Amino acid sequence: MIHQTMIHASRNASPPVPHSSGSATLLAGLPDRNPSLFRRVGLPLGDPSACIGLPSGNKIRIVRDLEMDRVQAVGSDTGDDSVAIELGTVFCPADFTPIDGELSADRDTATAQAVAACLLKEGVSRVRCDRTLPMVYAYHVAAAGIEVDYDDELGVVDRRVKTEAEITSLRQAQHVTEQVMLQICRRIATASVDDDGHLIDEAYLLTSERLRAFAARLFMDRGFTMSHGAIVASAPDSADCHHAGTGPLSTGVPIIVDLFPRDESTRYNGDCTRTVVHGTISEELARMHAAVAASKAAGEAELVPGGTGDAVHRAVLSSLEASGYESHRGELTDEPSIQHGTGHGIGLDVHEPILLDEGGGELLAGEVFTVEPGLYGRRTGGMRLEDMLVVTENGPENLNDLPLDLDWT
Repeated sequence: MIHQTMIHASRNASPPVPHSSGSATLLAGLPDRNPSLFRRVGLPLGDPSACIGLPSGNKIRIVRDLEMDRVQAVGSDTGDDSVAIELGTVFCPADFTPIDGELSADRDTATAQAVAACLLKEGVSRVRCDRTLPMVYAYHVAAAGIEVDYDDELGVVDRRVKTEAEITSLRQAQHVTEQVMLQICRRIATASVDDDGHLIDEAYLLTSERLRAFAARLFMDRGFTMSHGAIVASAPDSADCHHAGTGPLSTGVPIIVDLFPRDESTRYNGDCTRTVVHGTISEELARMHAAVAASKAAGEAELVPGGTGDAVHRAVLSSLEASGYESHRGELTDEPSIQHGTGHGIGLDVHEPILLDEGGGELLAGEVFTVEPGLYGRRTGGMRLEDMLVVTENGPENLNDLPLDLDWT
C-alpha cells in the first residue's frame, strides 16, 4: 500500500517557510553518518537518533536507551561557552507513546514514531527538515498530521561558521596531515632510480598504491582514517585531477600527493596537497609550479568577510590565464590546463558548502576553506598546491606550515 503525505519545500529562490509559533526543526538518522546530526546529538552514534528544536527554543534528543547516559553527559559540542550549541534533553523512543499505541520492533521506525509522538505532545503543527532527513521520519511525521517543510539551509548555514573549538580541531587535523605529507614527499624525493627511470625504495618499485598504503598506516598510528582514500598520481593519470594514481612512479615527473584524512577523536578533516618532483625539475615544470603558486596567493587575498567564493575563483583563474594557461573544465587535455574550481568549505565533511567557484556566495568570518589551484595535462602531468585557511576580519589565516616546493630532499 502506498501512503501519501504532504511535504512542502522551501528554497532560497522562493519565499521562506513562515516560522510560526508551532514550527519546530528536525534532524534525524544515524549520527555517525550525518555530520549535522552528530553536531547536535554530540556523539557519533551508529543507531537511529533525532534532534528536535522546539518553538520555545528547547531542544530534545531521542536516542537508543542504551546510549542515553553517554549522550546526556555531552553538554555542548564546542567547549566554548560563548558560541556553544545547547544540545538539549535526552529521551529514548520508549518515552513516547506512538499514535497507534505500540512502538515498532524496527529501530528506525520506532524512532520515527517517537519523533512524531513527541511533536504532537509538544503541540507542534509544522516542522522544518534538512536535506538528509530519511523518508521514514518524513512519513511518520506527516502521517501524524504535522506539516513537513524542506529547508535547504538547515544544517548547512549553521555549520559554515566554525567555533574556536572547531577551528582548533581543524588545525590539529591539518597538522597531522602535514606530518604524513612530509614523510610521503621525502620518501619520493630520496628514492633511488632503476634503469627505466622508475623510483626504487627498499629494493621495491615505489608505486602509487604502496604510498597510499604507507599513508594509511601512518594515519592509523595517529588515530586518523582515510575513508575517502588519497591521491598519489603522476602522468598520465594526473591529467584527471581526481585520479588516485596507479603503478610505478618515475623521476623527473611531477607527482601530486593529496591527503584528506579524518581525525577519529574529533571527526574533523585535514586536507592538504603538495606536488613533488624527484630529480631534475625542468623549466616547464618550474613555470607551471610558479603559476600555480602565484594563483594560489591571488585567490587567498580575496578570502575576506563580505567577499565571495566567485571572486576568489576568478582571481585564481585570471592569474593562471595571465601565465598562459587555458581553462578546459570537463575536458582532459594533453597540455597543462585549468580543470576545476578553486576550493571548498571543510569541517566534519571533507567537502562542505560553499564552493570557491563560479557563482560562489558571500564569505563569512569564521569559515574555513581549502584553496587548491592546479594545472593538468597528459604530457606533463599535474601540478596542484592546497592549503586550509580561515576567513577572519584581519585577513585569511593559513593553517598550513609546510613549504610549497617541488624539491623535498
